[in-house]
Amino acid sequence: MKRIVWMGIGVAIGVIAFRKVNQAQSALGPAGLNRAVGRMADGLYDFADAVRSGMHQREEDLRAALGIESDGAARR
Repeated sequence: MKRIVWMGIGVAIGVIAFRKVNQAQSALGPAGLNRAVGRMADGLYDFADAVRSGMHQREEDLRAALGIESDGAARR
């Protein structure tokens, strides 16, 4: 009996989510959807750049703490 109840709840949530996605997609239209995806991609690239910058800074800190001379040519 519990499985039937949980299955019914899952189906209802799935239907509601599907309707919401369809409403959002129709409201945005093809051009709006492309802009949204472009903004998301830009945000992802900005995040990746921030992570790379943080990794580089942390590596420099670790090299300084360990007394290892950093040679940019050796790492690339």
